[in-house]
Amino acid sequence: MSDRTLYDKLVDSHTVLQIDEHNVLLYADLHLMNEYTSPQAFSALDARGREVRRPRQQLAVVSHIIPTHAESPRVIRDAASLMQATNLARNCERAGIRLFAANDPLQGIEHIVAPELGLIRPGMVVLCGDSHTTTYGALGALGFGIGTSEVEHVLATQTLVYRLARTMRITIDGALPYGTSSKDIILWVISKIGAQGARGYAVEFAGSTIGSLSAEARMTLCNMTVEAGARAALIAPDAITFEYVRAHAPSIEDSAWQDALESWRGLHSDAGARFDAEHRFDAQHIAPFVTWGTSPDQAVAIDEPIPDESAQTTPEAAASLRRALEYMGLASNRPIAGTPIVRVFVGSCTNGRIEDLRTVAAIVRGKRVAPGVRAMVVPGSGSVRRAAEREGIAKTLIDAGFEWREPGCSMCLAMNDDVLGASERCASTTNRNFEGRQGRGGRTHLMSPAMAAAAAITGRITDVRTLEAPTP
Repeated sequence: MSDRTLYDKLVDSHTVLQIDEHNVLLYADLHLMNEYTSPQAFSALDARGREVRRPRQQLAVVSHIIPTHAESPRVIRDAASLMQATNLARNCERAGIRLFAANDPLQGIEHIVAPELGLIRPGMVVLCGDSHTTTYGALGALGFGIGTSEVEHVLATQTLVYRLARTMRITIDGALPYGTSSKDIILWVISKIGAQGARGYAVEFAGSTIGSLSAEARMTLCNMTVEAGARAALIAPDAITFEYVRAHAPSIEDSAWQDALESWRGLHSDAGARFDAEHRFDAQHIAPFVTWGTSPDQAVAIDEPIPDESAQTTPEAAASLRRALEYMGLASNRPIAGTPIVRVFVGSCTNGRIEDLRTVAAIVRGKRVAPGVRAMVVPGSGSVRRAAEREGIAKTLIDAGFEWREPGCSMCLAMNDDVLGASERCASTTNRNFEGRQGRGGRTHLMSPAMAAAAAITGRITDVRTLEAPTP
């Protein structure tokens, strides 16, 4: 057998049937659901008289439409949102599917809940009706988003008709510079290859820079790879991966754990494996990155100016730049640093983990949110929220003037009551800065948690490296 990539190994191990040269029937180890992509799938199952084939390999959460106001119990007051949550609860109860509803202590965003509960392990195939399912590649699992009709197919059969992806390897070597993080890595990479640069590819990240990242930082990286058009993102599991999984799945018996490790150590691309595309970068060129436009690839280093129209390589790119700048209320050749903001949002499936909140707390400790700025921190899960409260992070954030919220997707997208007003400019740790993504007319600047913290206390987009070193 020829040398294979990690992607090839994961697909091969889950292929039930080779349909043709380009398509296979793929088995799913775990299927995750939320309240807004599953109702039609359940309705279609009912219409056909079908049942959920393997209820114990499903998990559902209420995350996108839920309010995050600090109240107990939480009440979904919007009628349409309440209907979605109620329908999910009814469907899960009928099918015997585990659900983390609004007031479950384990409620949260699926891409944060599943790893922290030890449900994601190397070698798995994980599906969800949400594009950021690529997150799970951080633990050596093949995860990707699916559509509503595919959700129905998975519920009925625990399989998916899957079109094979091409393979791409992105290698980044070198020490990560001071003040930068995995969020800066992925914004930098997307700015280099473009928002469609990985379209149709399963991307594997490799290199010493990637190997130095924590498991949670790798999740941020894989989470946002879909913003370059990728169908999947993968990192070969290593000691960091195994330590994370062991810590979050302590119930695995020692003998089973040793057997698993033996299998997982083979989950890497073979030395002679060939990729359809390759990119190689040097980490020394990475700086804190900020988006200036309305696509994640419209980003610059904090110490660079907003691009000029004349520098665009095609008329389409120039037109896209003009439209983005008009929407964002910015101008070419001006510095992005110093741009005033009125909102700060820390959270989402990209940066709502405990590690992210620790970063923010370290920077704002002993400081105050700038006058006129409304800053929110929304933990990605109930477990993250409780950990932050135990560690004193929540108190630090509250003392600094941040709103401390309940878990949920919140202001990542305008599907709940945490939204930007027209022309409000937000420093955001989320994954998308599309027009209206956080609210009609809202202006979103994507950045790392550290950069968002710096913006909160200065009232403008600020190079976090210029602030005094955070206190331990």
